Amino acid sequence: MPRVGPSRTRRVAYGAFGVASFIALWKLAFVFNWAPRGTIPDPFVVPEALWQEYAGGRLLPAIGSSLVHYVWGLGVGTFLGFAVGLMAASARWFDDAHYMLARILRPIPPLAWVVFAIAWFQVSHAGAAFVISIGVFWVNYFATASGVRDVDPRYYELARAFGHGGFIKRVTSITLPGAAPGILSGMRTGVGQAWMTLIAAELLGVPGMGQEMNSAAGVGAYDAVVVYMLAISLIYTLSDGLFALIENRALRWRP
Repeated sequence: MPRVGPSRTRRVAYGAFGVASFIALWKLAFVFNWAPRGTIPDPFVVPEALWQEYAGGRLLPAIGSSLVHYVWGLGVGTFLGFAVGLMAASARWFDDAHYMLARILRPIPPLAWVVFAIAWFQVSHAGAAFVISIGVFWVNYFATASGVRDVDPRYYELARAFGHGGFIKRVTSITLPGAAPGILSGMRTGVGQAWMTLIAAELLGVPGMGQEMNSAAGVGAYDAVVVYMLAISLIYTLSDGLFALIENRALRWRP
């Protein structure tokens, strides 16, 4: 059995101390009313609130509903961001044709599209997925384009010397393997970006954890709000950890 080194043990100990300090500070904020009365829940009643949300049949359906538009928005945004970013960095004519449009649309935050999402898709999973996909798209677009442009040009010269000068062959044998670290890093960032956009989109009425948070805040149940915040954190941690395993496996050839 491998031994845990002192540096790892110290890191875990410091991490536990940091969490305990945060909870202690949270408790002090509750006791001394550092915010408007009633808006900071007692941290020690959160487990009870968790059970109430679960037993009341609200927690799991909310998580399931959020995952529907999360998965669709993440998938569509990742695919389109990757495809457009790859074309932008690989084909000069495509980059010249769209670069001004990209600079016009990029500064517009995903939530600004909520008005059109409601107009086009009503209050639905499709509308939330549309808003999520916009935020994820830009993360993957720039990560892919940057990763492709950073591939050493000498690899392409070597590929042409061995008869792999065609676009498809060049992309599959040189571009994608060389740009994979940057592309996968962008995809992993998109996993978190999708959650941040999702909750904001749900505050407008799309069923899910964001809607439950909004409903709980409306009746002053801030302990329930914290429950959904922690649920989001847990699900993100699991999804990020899963993607990290996929990333490490895909890039196991790196030294």
